[in-house]
Amino acid sequence: MVATAVMNNYTLGLLLEQRLPDLVSKPGMWQSSIDDLTLYVFADELHDRMRIMIPVAEIEPHDRDLMRVLLLANFDRVLDARYAINDGLVFSMFPHQLSLLTEPILDNALENVIALAQNTGSTFASSDLIFGGGV
Repeated sequence: MVATAVMNNYTLGLLLEQRLPDLVSKPGMWQSSIDDLTLYVFADELHDRMRIMIPVAEIEPHDRDLMRVLLLANFDRVLDARYAINDGLVFSMFPHQLSLLTEPILDNALENVIALAQNTGSTFASSDLIFGGGV
């Protein structure tokens, strides 16, 4: 078995600098703009968690139609990214255990979160792959 380095905030920051334009960073937080979208990355070494997020829409608490679309999309068309809701905002996001994050997983996550954000309001998908089966 080949030993691999454990991901940490420092290494994550270096990888993000290589991948994201105009990166603004603070300890445990990075921000970048991509095609009129604001992408955030948060990492917490103590709790071994990280997340990539893009706010994509506002949502009313009783908007059942949009909630249904988001839940169905989470089931069959968002792959590794997810829709999440907080404080009246819908996010395209990807959570992961920080220590197990690798460059290929990071690249896939960035691609999926950005595509999902860009497709919110149309296909609500992070790629061309749709599993089907949603009700």
